[in-house]
This record gives sequence, C-alpha cells and structure tokens, in this order.
Amino acid sequence: MLVERLAGESLGSPDDDFVIVVWTAEVGTRWVAPLHVHHSDDEAWYVLQGTLGFRLGDDEVEAPAGAAVLARRGTAHTYWNAGTTPARYLLVLRPNIARLLEAIHEPGADIPALFAQHDSEIVG
Repeated sequence: MLVERLAGESLGSPDDDFVIVVWTAEVGTRWVAPLHVHHSDDEAWYVLQGTLGFRLGDDEVEAPAGAAVLARRGTAHTYWNAGTTPARYLLVLRPNIARLLEAIHEPGADIPALFAQHDSEIVG
C-alpha cells in the first residue's frame, strides 16, 4: 500500500499501470496543451476547483469543480482554464503519456518528435 500527499505531486510512476497528478491551470491559460491525439492511451481529468474548458473532437465543453472528463484514445483534445480563478485538477494518465509529459518538459525537447515516439501527435 502506498499513501502519499498529492499537492504538487504525483501518485504512481511511469512504471505503474496509471499515474495521478495534481495540476493547476492559472487564469488566462488558453491552452494547457496543443490540440493532440493519443492513438493508444486514454486520458482523464477530475476538476477539484475552478473550471476547465475542453475540446474533444469537434465538441467544446466546460467542466466545473466536481466534473470528470475522459478523452478516449483516438480523440483529438486540448484543454484550458475556462474560469476566473485558478483551476486545480487531477490528471489520470497511463504510463506512456506520463513518460511523454516528463520528456516534453525537458529543456530543448523536440515536442513533435516526442509525441510521435509516444504514439501521439499534435494535430492543430
């Protein structure tokens, strides 16, 4: 059994079946990530505070605190802070996407190449 605080941290690692992280999208953050698709992995969010906006395929939705959103593999998606306060949320990832997020935050990262290496692509 593993019990850890999540504030600013993650639970699990890319070696586990899934990873949960707590993130904050500040007010005015239009795109947390570019429009992209994961060909082999689902990704989910649970909004703790504030409101996140999502584009999922051709649809745009807002998710207030208490809402959960699932982007199934193969669905182009992006998200942003859609509210007037910081948005805190849980992000639930499969290991492949957790490794992608680690890699793209390295200085000098070749973002499109890293997406491709993780069976994902930027589409917009």
